[in-house]
Amino acid sequence: MAEFTMPSLGADMDEGTLLEWLVQPGDPVHKGDPVAVVETAKSTIEVECFETGTMAELLVDPGATVPVGTPLAVIGTSGEDGARKPRKRTARHARKKSEPTEPAPASPRPSPPPSAPPPSPAAEPEPMPATPVPAATPATVLHPGHLEAGPLLRHLAEHSGVDLEALRGTGPGGRVTRADVEKAAAARSAARPPRARATPLARRLAAELGVDLTTVAGTGTDSAVRAADVRQAAPGPATPVAPPRADARPAVERHATVPPSDDRAATMRRAIAALMSRANRDIPHYYLSTTVDMAASMNWLREHNRHSPVGERLLPAALLLKAAALAAREVPELNGSWTDNHFTAGEGVHLGVAVSLRGGGLVAPTLRDADALALPQLMAALKDMVTRARTGRLRGSEVSDATITVTNLGDQGVESVFGVIYPPQVALVGFGRVVDRPWAVDGLLGVRPVVTATLSADHRATDGAVGARYLTAVTRLLQNPEQL
Repeated sequence: MAEFTMPSLGADMDEGTLLEWLVQPGDPVHKGDPVAVVETAKSTIEVECFETGTMAELLVDPGATVPVGTPLAVIGTSGEDGARKPRKRTARHARKKSEPTEPAPASPRPSPPPSAPPPSPAAEPEPMPATPVPAATPATVLHPGHLEAGPLLRHLAEHSGVDLEALRGTGPGGRVTRADVEKAAAARSAARPPRARATPLARRLAAELGVDLTTVAGTGTDSAVRAADVRQAAPGPATPVAPPRADARPAVERHATVPPSDDRAATMRRAIAALMSRANRDIPHYYLSTTVDMAASMNWLREHNRHSPVGERLLPAALLLKAAALAAREVPELNGSWTDNHFTAGEGVHLGVAVSLRGGGLVAPTLRDADALALPQLMAALKDMVTRARTGRLRGSEVSDATITVTNLGDQGVESVFGVIYPPQVALVGFGRVVDRPWAVDGLLGVRPVVTATLSADHRATDGAVGARYLTAVTRLLQNPEQL
């Protein structure tokens, strides 16, 4: 058996809220499969499984907030699951069989003291206790079967709202089987009005926006309605003015008292403030900057986009990110983390990309092995990641293990940015807007597109000479875009 625990989805995460389970007890799971949705102070994230096996038991209910490292579920791994369950059933069965057999030896013990003849009559009554047992009422026969029910069957019954004690088992000896529980659950579901499948976050959002979940087409597992589906189905700008409706008043009053979006933004801001305060306090930063001539890159980009389909065209950001990743591979002293008072080089270049969220705040999901991605692949991965970051659909593996982070504020009109390092990383690269500036080339003054590249680095891990090598590598790569 293996424990599935609340993962750490960032250096600033101390606890998380379990929003929903994407699997149930008895479901097979594979390494990398999303099994739960967790809400952190910054975002809503799908958490993947790190074991392959069968989901044996769910330990935490949706809606609960628990610290990082808290066991959320138990997974029966292949090999252990099959080996443990028979031993458990055997142990329980042995205990049950010992209970009726213990009184039998007790009767011969008191019988010898009176005289020798009693043992022979006492031997005849032994089959008599066995005779009434089959003749007992069905409840008496069924009760041991209920006790034989394994944990998966009990969890299935609990999840389905089925009372095991009220079931008549169809298995050997009157034992309740999985088919009995599923049949009872189906009958129970048929007896109650239909209820739309939706995540807890989607239900909360639907109540706030006045959306009828039964009219929303779900895109989640088994067509479950997700928060993104509710937002899409919500009315336009008129929605916030809907408070006058009587049936919506409780949600509106609650919204007016503690607006969920404002509360979430405040929580995120506090988390960012705590992490950045710690980073500024504990990390001795040094800063470098350089201005890069982007003429060769922009010319190459125009030619590439002219001969590419619309869906494969690139933005300058793709070139900047690829140059940052390749430079990190060339200067590995800046690609890794500072832990336990020493530097640990990263296994691969996993590029964290700062993404601003529409409701305020930011997250930094990870482009894994960014140095090995071709430019079209990197562009597609970037678009997909930014979209899912802003709709709360990131996965756990995408918000952890970054080895160096890039922040690009060029689309905001900023020409240079000096960022704060995201611990435990040791460097953060900043890019501004590509702008036209007077530029001297071979002694002649002209107008060229340029970009300001900056580096914030941890002085404990490196010094300015290493940082300068990194920015020099970035400059060389951007001036030779065919190497990207």
